[in-house]
Amino acid sequence: MTSKQKKAAACVIAAAIAAPAEGLRQHWYYCPAGIVSVCYGDTKNVDKTKTYSPEECLTRLNGEMLLAVKAVEACAGGELTINQTAAFADLVYNVGPAVVCDTAKSTLARKLMAGDAGGACNQIPRWDKARVAGITVALPGLTKRRGIERDLCLTPDLIQEALQ
Repeated sequence: MTSKQKKAAACVIAAAIAAPAEGLRQHWYYCPAGIVSVCYGDTKNVDKTKTYSPEECLTRLNGEMLLAVKAVEACAGGELTINQTAAFADLVYNVGPAVVCDTAKSTLARKLMAGDAGGACNQIPRWDKARVAGITVALPGLTKRRGIERDLCLTPDLIQEALQ
């Protein structure tokens, strides 16, 4: 499997987690953390005067997810499976690249850099909190999403195994 195919597979899997977790909103809105968002939780370049088509939203999701996959690949210390890349990419899409890249602030990032992908997978559930009205709280939707990401992260890749 080529690097390009691996990236594409990870993007598709990660987007399949993000889309139902975020839901489609074609007008801007504030997420629970108070961040202006649109479409599938996209926070980049949101035009508050625009109604986005489903196709535009899907294009935004795919573009941002590819950037998330690239961030994971750039910061991960070892060779990750497609499932691991997808799980970490959805996490990056949702909370930003510091979770996988900033070893000063993230145990998950330290484990990734050390080549301990399994240990990093087990850190995913810790990232289920957001600041709401000035208080850091666990959000049920994030707790569920982090569980899905962790389970995916710890599951062997069927795609890679089938191609070998």
